[in-house]
Amino acid sequence: MSCLTILQGTVCPLASDDVDTDQIIPARFLKATTKEAIGEGLFADWAQVPGFPTRDERFSGAPFLFVGRNFGCGSSREHAAWALAQNGFRVVIARSFADIFRQNCLKNGILPLPLSDGDHESLHAFLLADPIAQVCLDLPAATLTFGSFEAKFALEPFAKRCLVEGVDELGYILSRIALVQAWEVQFES
Repeated sequence: MSCLTILQGTVCPLASDDVDTDQIIPARFLKATTKEAIGEGLFADWAQVPGFPTRDERFSGAPFLFVGRNFGCGSSREHAAWALAQNGFRVVIARSFADIFRQNCLKNGILPLPLSDGDHESLHAFLLADPIAQVCLDLPAATLTFGSFEAKFALEPFAKRCLVEGVDELGYILSRIALVQAWEVQFES
């Protein structure tokens, strides 16, 4: 995983509520044997609609995905986070997330960023006024800036540290293996 500290870019708008993991990555794409191949199925059933945001050139390479409430509900498939990551999304901005999906995002280097209803509405209005406007995430400062507006957010310290360092839980432990071994020495007889 790569580090996530400061990120600036456009936002791919998909302001739908209750988007489940089968809509994010339909089950027929779960046959892939690598994470890289999973990305091809992102929103596959919806992407056929002309003008669907992930197929819109204006949002090509957008690191932010803007969604509604209860994003990632349904089954607990980690493939949904893999598909988002393979398509370049580093931050998913929502009103709320399904708990397991949220954890899967964090384990795969994606920040699931819940905004208050007011902040979410402000960002939505900002994006409607200028769909290709830039937003800026400052993870260490826990802020999302768009236009002259700054939204603050909370993230538990360990998740924040892992994203900033670009490691998952195992990578975090392995980076501190010398400390673990030194602690274990205390108990050897």
